[in-house]
Amino acid sequence: MIQYLKVRPLPDVLEGWRQKIERIASGLGLDFFDTRFEMVSYDKMSEIASYGGFPTRYPHWRFGMEYERLSKSHTYGLSKIYELVINNDPCYAYLLEGNEFVDQKLVMAHVYGHADFFKHNFWFSRTNRRMLDTMANHATRIRRYQDLYGVTVVEEFIDVCLSLENLIDLHSPYRPKNTEKDDRPKGDLPDELIGDVDSLPRLQAKEYMDEYVNPENFMEQQRKKQKDETDKQTKFPVSAQRDVMLFLMQEAPLTRWQRNVLGIVRDEAYYFAPQGMTKILNEGWASYWHTHMMTRTGIMEGSEVIDYADRHSRCTVMHKGRLNPYKLGIELFRHIEERWNLGRFGKDYEECSDMAERANWNRQTGLGREKIFEVRKHHNDITFLDEYLTPEFCAEHKLFTFGHNARANEWQIASREFKEVKTKLLTQLTNMGQPVIEVDDANFNNRSELLLTHRHDGVDLDVSYGQATLQNLYRLWKRPVHIATSKGDRPTLLSFDGKDHSEAEFDQSA
Repeated sequence: MIQYLKVRPLPDVLEGWRQKIERIASGLGLDFFDTRFEMVSYDKMSEIASYGGFPTRYPHWRFGMEYERLSKSHTYGLSKIYELVINNDPCYAYLLEGNEFVDQKLVMAHVYGHADFFKHNFWFSRTNRRMLDTMANHATRIRRYQDLYGVTVVEEFIDVCLSLENLIDLHSPYRPKNTEKDDRPKGDLPDELIGDVDSLPRLQAKEYMDEYVNPENFMEQQRKKQKDETDKQTKFPVSAQRDVMLFLMQEAPLTRWQRNVLGIVRDEAYYFAPQGMTKILNEGWASYWHTHMMTRTGIMEGSEVIDYADRHSRCTVMHKGRLNPYKLGIELFRHIEERWNLGRFGKDYEECSDMAERANWNRQTGLGREKIFEVRKHHNDITFLDEYLTPEFCAEHKLFTFGHNARANEWQIASREFKEVKTKLLTQLTNMGQPVIEVDDANFNNRSELLLTHRHDGVDLDVSYGQATLQNLYRLWKRPVHIATSKGDRPTLLSFDGKDHSEAEFDQSA
């Protein structure tokens, strides 16, 4: 792989520091997969970054477009990629040639924080630890399809699949697999799996009189009548399906190669999902440890302090109108560590109403380090903020919500109230900020049309995006497709029949 990528191993002096930083990280309690560092040029770093951090991916125009953006941004001095690390066993990390020595040490310390997080965080526990090989296999399969069916045909189909890659069930990998459950309508099951379940009303009678009180011919007529009524009411799928991509793989009229390509895009979407679900937590954890190692363990020399402070401040600065996951994550970890070191948790602290006593509360419990390791293991961004964001933290870091004042025609601070700030943050992070879409009915209007439902949470769908997505869904389903949503308080049905878009009022309960 090294020869193909035109990368090289670390020079001796950096290899020496890598071994030292690894020993320090292990001594602090971090535990990680074998982590391998390689040096790459800036153009190769841009190439790997455009592939999502992997050295090879299937061919597609979007990777080339991303490479151009990253490469030009680096050339013009607008941005710089300091590190890339892959959730894999072993972990692969790339260092940029030409970086200053302090940069390389900081990046290695940061990478070991990520590697520990990948290995131990619950939300990464279901990911493919051999994804480097899997990505290469995906690339081989896609190229084979392009040879068979044409580059344009395959690439256009990948475009369709990528437009749907957020329509997955983020929590399905973590649910226990119930092999005994079968969601098919009972009428589709073999007799031996239906069981002796008879919901027909029966007149009460002793067992030896039952065949006379409830004659079999009459009961059979009632069963047939009930089955006819059930068949009319049966909806497919029986319950709403959050994993739209899986449903399309199983039910859409696709060719074998199309089903395989859709499966490839879906597999990669599930692999990358935990990174989106833990961005604040993951970057905060890595930033916490690179800061600790650089400033307290002798990695950084005195002459490097100013350069280190410059790099770290660039990483954690808050930009106007944007939430910096590095900054929020590291500060919240520090806040948790301080609270548990001082004993600011539990029933006594929560029920204390004396503000002066709360401000000076110190039980010297010293549980901070143990607590942050526990947080790293169990949480994602939503549960992290929901559980540990406090009014004191919001006040200290001056967090607020903002909105557009139409009268003044400018954006203004809307509120500094803790509940509103917390609600805003959690809303933005729910489903990684994407709308929640489910398959509701694959036989809508009894015409094999596909009906999706948008779980409206107070934010309307972007109609242009919705219409473009419906067009791509139609290319897979080959029948008219619809999505039930709301515009404000008005239930709305957006539809596409293969030629035209339409919009109508819709009562889903009817």
